[in-house]
Amino acid sequence: MARRLSTVCCVIVAACLGLAVSGMTAWLGATGLPESPRTQQDVCARPEPGSAIEEPAELRSRDGVLETDLSIHDQKLPDGTSRYCYLTRDGKPSPTLRLKPGDQLVIRFKNDLVDLDMAAPAIDRPLAGAPICTTRKQADVCESGAMTPISTNLHFHGLTVPPVCHQDDVLKTSIQPDDAPFEYRLRIPDDAPPGLYWYHPHLHGFSKTQVLGGASGAIIIEGIERADPQLAGLPERLLVIRDQDLVNPDALPSKSEPVMTKSQLDNDGDVANSGTGFGKPSKDLSVNFVPVPYPNYPPARLTMKPGERQLWRVLNASAITYLNLALLVGRSPQQIGIVGLNGVPLQFQGSPSPSVQWVNHIGLPPGSRAEFIVEGPPAGSSALLVTRAVDTGPAGENDPNRALVAITSSVNTSEPQAALPAHAEPLPRPERPWVGNVAPVRVRKLFFSEQPENANDPNSPTKFFMTIDGETPKPFDPQSDIPDITVRQGDVEDWIVENRSMELHDFHIHQLHFQLLDWSGVTVNEPFLRDTVNVPYYNTRMLKYPSVRLRMDFRDPNIVGTFVYHCHVLEHEDGGMMGRIRVAPRDTASSTKPLNQQKGEL
Repeated sequence: MARRLSTVCCVIVAACLGLAVSGMTAWLGATGLPESPRTQQDVCARPEPGSAIEEPAELRSRDGVLETDLSIHDQKLPDGTSRYCYLTRDGKPSPTLRLKPGDQLVIRFKNDLVDLDMAAPAIDRPLAGAPICTTRKQADVCESGAMTPISTNLHFHGLTVPPVCHQDDVLKTSIQPDDAPFEYRLRIPDDAPPGLYWYHPHLHGFSKTQVLGGASGAIIIEGIERADPQLAGLPERLLVIRDQDLVNPDALPSKSEPVMTKSQLDNDGDVANSGTGFGKPSKDLSVNFVPVPYPNYPPARLTMKPGERQLWRVLNASAITYLNLALLVGRSPQQIGIVGLNGVPLQFQGSPSPSVQWVNHIGLPPGSRAEFIVEGPPAGSSALLVTRAVDTGPAGENDPNRALVAITSSVNTSEPQAALPAHAEPLPRPERPWVGNVAPVRVRKLFFSEQPENANDPNSPTKFFMTIDGETPKPFDPQSDIPDITVRQGDVEDWIVENRSMELHDFHIHQLHFQLLDWSGVTVNEPFLRDTVNVPYYNTRMLKYPSVRLRMDFRDPNIVGTFVYHCHVLEHEDGGMMGRIRVAPRDTASSTKPLNQQKGEL
């Protein structure tokens, strides 16, 4: 069950509260806005359920540069839930950032968060479940490390850019409301895979809260038609699927569903896995912010021309919800043509994969993306984009079957706002061998595990761990600078990631992609790259822990530095299921110990 680490370990000190209050006061003084966030009801406005889908505004690079102002905001709704949103200077929410390889991205980022728990005196307000509360270590944003409800930062998920301040550091960079706009300035590599990426907060202890509230947006690196010329000229559509707290938590189930036993809840009030594919979900979903709420799931609406081929770019920007997408006409699943996964075309950098793989469903764990070809339903018929139930394990949360998007066909409908170029210049030949053909220099083993704080109380808060084999599990320590793993740039390694818990986990690593080689010891034929992958859950009938084996590619020089790997179920990452890795320059030894003595190496 996805339970947060107990807030007992969060020590609320006067200095920390002082930072929150002074930061808020300074922000109010600078903007002149009213003090109560409850008067700002439309700051993160959302469409009504059943609305037609609108695509996010696009910001495109010009002359090799995309430069923009972006701010993050929050508001508290009358039902007590919170919303978060990114806004451009002219009020466009969560814009899609479109760049070409070699372009420079410049974001002047302003933290406009306010403390939403205004009703209680400052000294009595808890810090929203953060596992550790720290004050600002230094005035320098790059070294701040502050973890408070009104701290934030940005992570550029999937991009292979340096993990340093002002680019993609999430370990120490922490921006407060009283900070001046903070400049993110990063260059998209010339050989960046063309595809779908995204940006979101990555402040340890508060990632789930902010992402669940809606703080996320897409990044598109142009040129996917250069990897697969048959895509040239296709209209393209972006669908960002997010999760959120239930709009109707007390509603009775839909009459169309089978009668279920009463929902069981975990410590956070999320619904436990029913194991049936039905029942109340742990979270509602939305599509481009159009809510699809329990219990009747009124789908968002979309219109296509009959039989028209389009490229759909789909992002699972959920904090905790797994997706298993299928496109139905009547009750029949339609074939969709996968051309890219996690921002990388299937056929890229020498991969032996076909350029398109036709399937009738696609699983997307939190943080994952897929790009695929779809065809509009025939004239006079309709289609439905659904997510099938995902079995998250006996200790997991409930991700049941539900509708997402109702698709109708019309010859008079307008085209999507973007289309791929009609001419596709082929990509240059790769400079490095396909990673699947490179022998690993070593093999490491890591494992996910969970532990209740009180072994005698199964309902007590859960601690989450990601551990190097041979070490004692402990939660991620944001105050430490010691890497759990050190590797050398230029190396290729194999990692075996085990799951020793009874809950599905979602492995993700920053800055790089990997190839899935086997699934619990069974070789898989997946000659393409990912940056997130499910690790199956354990049950007591198994003779060994389930695992995945991954070919990890540390050859890109852009990744030199220190970054993280973690479970992308953000409740787990916030609760401690994360590790720190340092990639040393090529001419630096990868460890002070001989390679055959490194922990976790097999």
